Amino acid sequence: MIVIGADIHKRNHMLVAVGAQTGELRSELQIAADEQGHQAALRWARELDEERVWALEDCRQVSRRLEQALLAAGERVVRVAPRLTGLSRRADRRAGKSDPIDALAVARVAVREGPDRLPAAFLDEEAMAIRLLADHREDLVAERTRAQNRLRWHLLDLCPELEARLPVRSLGSAARLRDVAECLEQLPSTRARIARELVERIGEVTEEVKRLQAEIKALVRAHRPALLAETGCGPLTAATLIGHAAGAERFAGEAQFARMAGVAPVPVSSGKSDRHRLHRGGDRQLNRALHVIAITRSRLDPETRAYLDKKRAEGKSNREALRCLKRHLARRFYQLLRDPSPSPSPSL
Repeated sequence: MIVIGADIHKRNHMLVAVGAQTGELRSELQIAADEQGHQAALRWARELDEERVWALEDCRQVSRRLEQALLAAGERVVRVAPRLTGLSRRADRRAGKSDPIDALAVARVAVREGPDRLPAAFLDEEAMAIRLLADHREDLVAERTRAQNRLRWHLLDLCPELEARLPVRSLGSAARLRDVAECLEQLPSTRARIARELVERIGEVTEEVKRLQAEIKALVRAHRPALLAETGCGPLTAATLIGHAAGAERFAGEAQFARMAGVAPVPVSSGKSDRHRLHRGGDRQLNRALHVIAITRSRLDPETRAYLDKKRAEGKSNREALRCLKRHLARRFYQLLRDPSPSPSPSL
């Protein structure tokens, strides 16, 4: 059996084949990032070994077309987190960086970790659509925030009294924007013209954000409606879970999903000390979504508050108790992401 590591680029891909048992280099090939290149890669791999697994660095903006071609051909494909690739490269005795070195690092991560322990490639088109819309919404919100900050600086010069009366985060309100526009209407300066254009742009982006949020909610309701029934999981949090999980079917089990989400605790025991600490790896957006749900439930759900109190009574700190809750939530939401109509939520 061989493991084929791929260093992915926009125009070309570097492929390196190693033995699945030893990690010894068997062959390497550079291909164009197009259909002809994908076919050449398949022919090359089939000549090397009948049993093989492809390990692709998890950068789906550029690896998506190669993934699709391999999966359509019936190949087994796993994804390797970039963090693991960096660790593998630093452990290599060869200095420097090149496409073959990077591809070899990816392949050896798969050998070391074991293909069964890495998330399998799984193309979920609905999840991808939800993630793209959610990411686009976040970009627009960031753009609006920058425009609001610039507008406030202009108002500080043009209408300081009005700027002082504006509450924090109030420039997303249509009524506040109308007040600002009326104040700027009679001012003839270039600064006032720029400020008026910013007001108009903020209003346009706000409407676009609202439209996207409604579209995301409809897609989430159609794709995994059970998520929205969970306390603390609104449409945007659900969209993060769906989009960044990228198909829960690709995980071998809930423990692998928890590790991907960065909520599987890391043992740090020594001598008589037996404890765990926060795992700082994994997908930080998945981790953030579970953190938001945990914090919201700790405020609104009596059962969750009782669970946290029990953990504190066991001697855990507030952060350790919250960590335990996030691990439990990872188990629950893994089930919800896999099964559109799961069983009722288990007791904490």
